[in-house]
Amino acid sequence: MSTTSTELTARGLPPPAWEVQALPSTQWQEFYAAVLDAFHENEPEEATALWHSLAEPQRCLVVRDAGAIVGTAASFSFRMAVPGRHLVETAGVSMVSVQPTHRRRGVLSSLMRHQLDSLQSQGEPLAVLTASEAPIYGRFGYGVAARQLSLDIQSHRVSLTPPVADGVTLTIEAPDKALAACEELYARQVPHRPGMLVRAAGWERLPLLDSPGRDSAAYPLKCVVARVDGEIAGYARYTVAIDWSPQNTAQGSVRVRDIEAAEPRVYAALWRFLLETDLTSRVIAPNRPVDDALLHMVSDVRHCAPTVLDSLYVRVVDAPVALAARSYATPFDLVLELEDAQAPWNRGRWRLTGGQAGAVCTRTDAMPDLSLDAATLGAAYLGGTTLTELAAAGRVGAHRPEALATATAAFTSPVAPWLPHSFCRSLLPRL
Repeated sequence: MSTTSTELTARGLPPPAWEVQALPSTQWQEFYAAVLDAFHENEPEEATALWHSLAEPQRCLVVRDAGAIVGTAASFSFRMAVPGRHLVETAGVSMVSVQPTHRRRGVLSSLMRHQLDSLQSQGEPLAVLTASEAPIYGRFGYGVAARQLSLDIQSHRVSLTPPVADGVTLTIEAPDKALAACEELYARQVPHRPGMLVRAAGWERLPLLDSPGRDSAAYPLKCVVARVDGEIAGYARYTVAIDWSPQNTAQGSVRVRDIEAAEPRVYAALWRFLLETDLTSRVIAPNRPVDDALLHMVSDVRHCAPTVLDSLYVRVVDAPVALAARSYATPFDLVLELEDAQAPWNRGRWRLTGGQAGAVCTRTDAMPDLSLDAATLGAAYLGGTTLTELAAAGRVGAHRPEALATATAAFTSPVAPWLPHSFCRSLLPRL
């Protein structure tokens, strides 16, 4: 580590060149304590034990100052669904933190650059993260590729239109006992929506964790399971918080942690159940896809208070591999000129030819049709943010007007990308 002082750095001199180190497996507890401290959090032993079991120490990085951990970054090994129902090796970046005493001194930049180099050498073409602070990661080439819909429904003010849930039976089951069947259904859903992650063994327990800062005895997690012809076809995990008005009337709220369904009538049956829960007048669902079918089932969407938030940030680590790993809605043949300040191996011009059957991406010296940077490519990669809207924001240069329309049509996904599965300790739902 450089001996440059904080005072000198504050006067505008270059920040110290911090040494980034791999984490010895024996130092996990120290690493995780630094993460919790940076996010001003604590948690029950059960949660710490689960994160320890999920951790991949060889993918954990630290920066130390005088022996103490002052910066952390980790990544998890995932496969992510991309357009065309392909599953692509993806690094889930998480537990990125800098201690308050060392902020704005280059620690984060050192960690992110080292991590990007490592992911490229490991052959992972994509990296994803969810950001605790939105402005941070654009400068490292991450773009907002998926958003989430937050709903706060006045359940006594809305009703559901068809589909009618004929043939669907619902049962309340212990979340632990229903876990295997629910996880099997989740796994079947993954390829159908870009942004969803394949959950390796152990990750299925994360949605069952008690939320940070909540009294689990007061609001235990519940699970309702839907079956058709005896086979599981959907589930919803939720909590119920009951409050009473001065007039002694119930003003409870249902808080939806996750909900999956294999077909529309099952989805409708689960939502009817949630909206009609006794002693409640409110259903809160903080993370739904922006094209959620519920918006077209409710009688009055205004009483659902829909709010759209940023969710999944995508970083294209290896441009030719990542671009060739997905399918495209329409056939096209274009030259993309990519600027990437952090990953020089991505810079330059790439000829991308593809369609619904797949794609090929190779270097070229031909004149570019479109010019964009790494964060813009990440934003467009899953098909939820169009290149046309990015061009309108000045983030895509179109050297031929027709090329922009062609690329927009090709990159678009028929369903909105969405991340229902958290892998970031600081952003677990507080339900």
